[in-house]
Amino acid sequence: MSTRPAFPDSSNSSAAAAAAHAAHNGAAGSLGPGFGSLRAAGAAFGPARMGSSRPSRPAQLDPAVADGLAGGMDPQALSEMSHLSAAALLDRVRHSEDPAVVERVLTLVETVGVDEIAELWSDAEPDSLPGVLWRLYMLRTWMRSNRDSIAHLWRLAEPVATTASAIAGVDQAPSEDDIVRLADSILSGAFVGDFAVALERAAAFTDVVALGLRVEARRMVTRAEANGGFSSDADEKAVRTKAARLMHTAGSLMATAKDFQHGANLWRRGRLE
Repeated sequence: MSTRPAFPDSSNSSAAAAAAHAAHNGAAGSLGPGFGSLRAAGAAFGPARMGSSRPSRPAQLDPAVADGLAGGMDPQALSEMSHLSAAALLDRVRHSEDPAVVERVLTLVETVGVDEIAELWSDAEPDSLPGVLWRLYMLRTWMRSNRDSIAHLWRLAEPVATTASAIAGVDQAPSEDDIVRLADSILSGAFVGDFAVALERAAAFTDVVALGLRVEARRMVTRAEANGGFSSDADEKAVRTKAARLMHTAGSLMATAKDFQHGANLWRRGRLE
């Protein structure tokens, strides 16, 4: 399976581990640039059972260990940090009853920065907890940034509501605001609801948008051919190249949808780690 999600994707900072630490401490403070100074902090979490519906609580962050790791991380240590921080973040939110904690984790990309999170989770395998969380965060960012075109693609692919609409929780003709609300709902559902259901919603949504891209690509070529053909070889090449790019993106989105579905299956078997 692919390592990178289809949608838009420094120091050894550990934004997710810092977020988990902040979540445990309740509403005190906000997830801001200061958390970037906790470099490699994720490795300071103790062993935790991950991927289960009842994850054990990771140990508290040890500042001394974090400081000792500030000089750099080898790939194996970074991978371990990635897994531990993802489990810690999910666990802290699930054990909190403070809505502010959920809001801070939901807006982690805007508050901490996508590069900080990418450093920690972007290279994680798609069938791992950090890999799935990375894709969920990128899905939300992509949906919010492209709400208008995504709403259009959904209407192309889903002119009549099907089971995909019911699973994703999307109206037959979603507005831009509907797309934004859905983006937040899917990600927040992973933290405060049924994790597997959130992944299934993400899978259904990306699959339909991928279909919309394929429909748009075919329409693009058909419209050009119906309007008297192409004005020149260069014009034809430009249209077909653009259509091919849309088809390529659609294929990548379909692969990401499969990653989400596979992640849901692993979670239900207690094997998403």
